[in-house]
Amino acid sequence: MSLVELIAQADERGLAASGLACLDRCVPLLGGDDEILRPLWASLSDGADGGAWGAGLEHARKKLDADADADADADGAGDEAVVLAHRMLQAAPAERSEAGVRVWADACSVASLQIHRLLDTAADDASSVAARREGRTAGMSPLVAAELRRQITVLEVLAGHGPAGLRRALEVSTEGRRVLRAVVSRRSRQPR
Repeated sequence: MSLVELIAQADERGLAASGLACLDRCVPLLGGDDEILRPLWASLSDGADGGAWGAGLEHARKKLDADADADADADGAGDEAVVLAHRMLQAAPAERSEAGVRVWADACSVASLQIHRLLDTAADDASSVAARREGRTAGMSPLVAAELRRQITVLEVLAGHGPAGLRRALEVSTEGRRVLRAVVSRRSRQPR
C-alpha cells in the first residue's frame, strides 16, 4: 500500500502520530533536543488530557522557534530544509481534530520527504516527492528511501496496534532523528 493510501485510511491518532513523527525526525534542523516533543507523544495515549496536545504544542513552538533562530544553517539546501521544518511546526493544529490532523499529516509527509531529498548527497531520479508517496520508488536516493520507509512503518504500526503502537512509532522516529542529526552535523563540517 502506498503512503498516500495509508494516510487516507488512518484514524485521528494515526494521523497525529504520523505528522508528529515527521516533525520529530526534523527537530535537529530546528535546534531542538530529543525530549522537546515528548509531551505531544504522551498526549496521543489513551486517557491523556484533551488539552495536553495544545499545551505541548505551544511549549514546543516557543522553544523550537527560539532555537531555530539561533541555529539556522548557512547553506541554501539547509536553509530551505529549516524553513520546511519550521512550517511543519507552525502548521500543527492546536486542536487534534481528524480533519485538522489529516491536512497536517499529509503536509508533514511531503515536507519531511522534501527535507530528506534536499539534504541527501545522492540524487533522486523523481521530479518530486509525490511519486515516492504514490509508490514509485525506482531511482530513489537513500535518505529519501529511509524516510519513506519510516513514514510507512509509523502508519502501519498504528493501524495495526492502535495506542500500543505508539512506542514503536516513537522508536522509528527517534532512529530517523539520529540519522538526520548526523546528516546535519556532517553538512555543517563540510567546507562551503
